[in-house]
Amino acid sequence: MNYKEIFEQISEELRDFDEIGQVATYIPALAKANPNKFGMYLVTEEGHEYDHGDIHENFSIQSISKVLSLVYAFKLVGTDLWRRVGVEPSGSPFNSLVQLEYEQGIPRNPLINAGAIVVCDILVSQLDNPYQEFIEFVRKLSGNPSIDYCEETAQSEKECGFKNNAHINLMKSYGNIENDVDEVLDLYFHLCSIEMSCKDLAQTFMFLARSGKNPLNNERILTAQETKRINAIMLLCGFYDEAGEFAFKVGLPGKSGVGGGIVAIYPDQYSIAVWSPGLNSKGNSSKGIKALELFTTITQSNVFGPTPLFDELEYD
Repeated sequence: MNYKEIFEQISEELRDFDEIGQVATYIPALAKANPNKFGMYLVTEEGHEYDHGDIHENFSIQSISKVLSLVYAFKLVGTDLWRRVGVEPSGSPFNSLVQLEYEQGIPRNPLINAGAIVVCDILVSQLDNPYQEFIEFVRKLSGNPSIDYCEETAQSEKECGFKNNAHINLMKSYGNIENDVDEVLDLYFHLCSIEMSCKDLAQTFMFLARSGKNPLNNERILTAQETKRINAIMLLCGFYDEAGEFAFKVGLPGKSGVGGGIVAIYPDQYSIAVWSPGLNSKGNSSKGIKALELFTTITQSNVFGPTPLFDELEYD
């Protein structure tokens, strides 16, 4: 399949896209992003690579890092993880306090803020140096030793992280946080500050398209069964309270971040990353979702089976 040509077709289709959205401003460091940036990068199971647009420029991956911290914690503690965080879609905003209190400090899933904070608490408990060990884990998956945290973004998040402080203290009151709240939150803010390019991101997630094996060195990161669990959580919970819409339109497991990035995988086929900083009202990349909708429709590649050509789609 000529993915390069397909990328160009999608870019042409989106040339006059008028729903570009707004960059995230509630985190001051993200407000500087150019909403007109756009990149797509795909790597196949055989290692072939295809790209279009701004694919080498680094951006803040934000909540996409929650999948990687989840994978690392799952490796460390196994199924004990699910005693402290659920696997159900939230159906509520990613920073909802009401839901967390109603469920007595057990986050609905690990990809909302509260769930990711619990995962960070597990990493603090399990690792001697969670900052260094986690970033080395990400570098190994990506094959890029220069990937790092952005201190400016982490500090920016810390200065405006009032709801995250509320989340962790509420969970602490229910006994679901074991470590010092400031230490756990600092790790959480740093995970969200990691910067990658579309190329880095697609390569990093390729192990989830290969039954848990890192294609760069054939190292097994997760078992096939564990990989299925992570992919299922991404499909159900990867897009805040727009996960159902993404599954409906795109049909792939994936994860978004308020930095405008989206990564998605098609098991045994490919990993694809898209970056466009303009967000819709749900906090997901507006142009990025549309690009992936067009991509899976044109290629007829999604986990639910072939779809008709996009000009025949009807959602009403």
